[in-house]
Amino acid sequence: MNSKSPSLTVDTLIEDNGRVLLIQRKGEPFDGKWALPGGFVEYGETVEHAAVREVKEEVGINVELEGLLGVYSDPDRDPRGHVVSVVFIGKKKGGKERKSSEIRDFMWALLDKTDKIEFAFDHATIIEDYKIIRMDMEAQK
Repeated sequence: MNSKSPSLTVDTLIEDNGRVLLIQRKGEPFDGKWALPGGFVEYGETVEHAAVREVKEEVGINVELEGLLGVYSDPDRDPRGHVVSVVFIGKKKGGKERKSSEIRDFMWALLDKTDKIEFAFDHATIIEDYKIIRMDMEAQK
């Protein structure tokens, strides 16, 4: 058995009135690029708790997780090594928006204008996957 294992991260896609919450990364990799709020899962922590914690730490808001968007596991998605991300869909549930010292900035970007943004990792793909799922859900109504 191989002693090396992938690292585990979480990301949360939070949509509010057609806008998605993005953070601007501070530090490498992808310094200055935009991403979904997220980070590494701590030992002994559930992925759900990590997702809620990371959003609170980075932008100060409380989030309620609504479901799983997907698991992104391409070994080349992160230049630091093999990193698997569990990506949740969440809804803002209070808290005061603020920029933490962990990030450069944050913004609410129009979901239909995200193709013009320079993203870190594979977050452009994650957002495109969400748009497809969202269109399918709206078509079923």
